[in-house]
Amino acid sequence: MTYFTENYFLNPPELIWSIILNVLLNVGIYYLVYYYLVPYFYLSNKYPEFILYALIVFLISSLFRILWEPAVFMMNFSKEGYHVGFLYNVYISQGIVILVASFLGITKDKFLIEQDVIDLGEEKEQLYLDLLKSKLNPHFLLNTLNNIYANSFTRSENTPDSILQLSKLLQYIIYDSGKEKISVNQEFSSLKALAALYQLKYDNQLDIVFDVKDQEEFDIVEVPPSIFLTLFENALKHSAIGEEKSSFITISCRIEHSELFFGIVNSVPKHRIRSVETGYHGLGNDAVIHILEKYYGDKFEFLLGPEENDQYKIALKMNVNG
Repeated sequence: MTYFTENYFLNPPELIWSIILNVLLNVGIYYLVYYYLVPYFYLSNKYPEFILYALIVFLISSLFRILWEPAVFMMNFSKEGYHVGFLYNVYISQGIVILVASFLGITKDKFLIEQDVIDLGEEKEQLYLDLLKSKLNPHFLLNTLNNIYANSFTRSENTPDSILQLSKLLQYIIYDSGKEKISVNQEFSSLKALAALYQLKYDNQLDIVFDVKDQEEFDIVEVPPSIFLTLFENALKHSAIGEEKSSFITISCRIEHSELFFGIVNSVPKHRIRSVETGYHGLGNDAVIHILEKYYGDKFEFLLGPEENDQYKIALKMNVNG
């Protein structure tokens, strides 16, 4: 702008110096507005003060240029309209510098605020997921250890197996449940460990069936931890297993054409006495859906509800491609 408006009354050497000096002046004005006026006044909701000081900067910088440029470079305003063009150049260029500095300063802050909101949202999401991650009930842990301790006096054959299964479940809760994803086999090891501990509690009289055939994909395909375990834990709670002889739980899982199918069918209690204490406090169906939405978007189906013959069914299908 300086070049196209001042080349009419300045020679090339003087014009270059004028451009350089104006750039230096306006860089200082830009930094003043961008790093001081916007943060200390506009972003502090002191809008009248911001407008007042921006106007003062505009007037002082414009007046400074109007006074020093003609005196330093001996500008020739002999032709009609040259002085008006010079004034327009000064006012417009100074106004643009201040407006651009203000706009960029404000938008940068809004962008940073939005980024902070996004970051906080992601942190909140992660904290929520971390809170949803399963924890072993201290009472269950204490009771299990007491049972193992009592069995040790009678040299029960169940003692070593109890310690092993408890160790597997603790390993899962301490290490695996904090990961983003784990293999299907790792998730199923926790289900089997919980089922084994529960069987030991009832002398292996429970009708818990794992209708799962070994597949190589189980070691490759990864899923968010605690999903299958939570659904199994819910089935243990609500099937009356350990309370009614006819109660049962059947777990199935397979992978076909990049889709994982997981299902649980359990009995429905005829006379509910109390909730079974599984010792594992999982996520709940709402939280499971929340995690599935986070990792799979709309590439999953989660169905649950009562079936015929006093049964309850849970069916989960996930696209695990990639």
